[in-house]
Amino acid sequence: MLRLDDLALFVSTADHGSLSAAARKRDVSPAVASAALKRLEQQLDTRLFARSTRSLRLTPEGEQFLAHARNALESLAEGQRQLAGGREDIAGVLQLSAPSDFGRNVLLPWLDEFQHEHPRLGIRLHLSDRVADLFRQAVDIAIRYGEPEDSSLVALPLVPGNRRVLCAAPTYLERHGRPRQPEELTGHNCLLYQLGGRVHDRWTFSEGRREFVVAVTGNRICDDADVVRRWALAGQGIIYKSWLDVAEDVRAGRLELVLPQYLGQATPLNLICAHRAQLSKPVRLLREFVQARCATLLVGAPWR
Repeated sequence: MLRLDDLALFVSTADHGSLSAAARKRDVSPAVASAALKRLEQQLDTRLFARSTRSLRLTPEGEQFLAHARNALESLAEGQRQLAGGREDIAGVLQLSAPSDFGRNVLLPWLDEFQHEHPRLGIRLHLSDRVADLFRQAVDIAIRYGEPEDSSLVALPLVPGNRRVLCAAPTYLERHGRPRQPEELTGHNCLLYQLGGRVHDRWTFSEGRREFVVAVTGNRICDDADVVRRWALAGQGIIYKSWLDVAEDVRAGRLELVLPQYLGQATPLNLICAHRAQLSKPVRLLREFVQARCATLLVGAPWR
């Protein structure tokens, strides 16, 4: 009979791409980890990893078995959660990755409130606009805009109906006027965001069934979305941002919507994890908490 700890060690090794890293994660010695993998391969009569002195990779048989091992562990973890029910303790440390702007200016006060409700829960927050590698980094879950490129990741919707909007500070609009249609954005200073080496300078809009793209330019580019929003608040130009990031600024009058009659690009907000076994009770409660708070921000969105 296959041992659960051997299966868990196998999955962890595949996720980390390293037997020593998996051993540290499972808090066992490399020798014990190596013996567990050998025992599992002997029981399956199949070689799961191709090993060399410098690399470790799954064999085709290992790739095939990985999905079954992961599903088995997830199923058992879900069964434990259901049995525990309300008895599951909200404690430990939750490692969370979030976008820079949303994390700093929206999520931070929500986490204060959430942690006040669950004082035994520690939070380790990573703020970055780069996509977290949930298989290799010390992150349990990530909050991200858009769907993950890796189809093996689990994406749970937080705000599926979120969109990008155009906005600028009143001082900028007083000096430079308001564009009357998207094509006039080419005559304005557009503050741009860069991710993964690519500048996002093609802004998408729709009007009825018509969808079109406007190529824009500007004198400022940054790879931190929070900085781009701060430039807009200082009156430096027009931004094309997630409504969730600018909703409070618009409500307070610090920013004004531009061309609200045109729909901006759909930008769903999702909670992402490597596999469903990570959907612990703290994660599920945090998801419900963030969903409820985001719903308040959607009030007054221009497309609603």
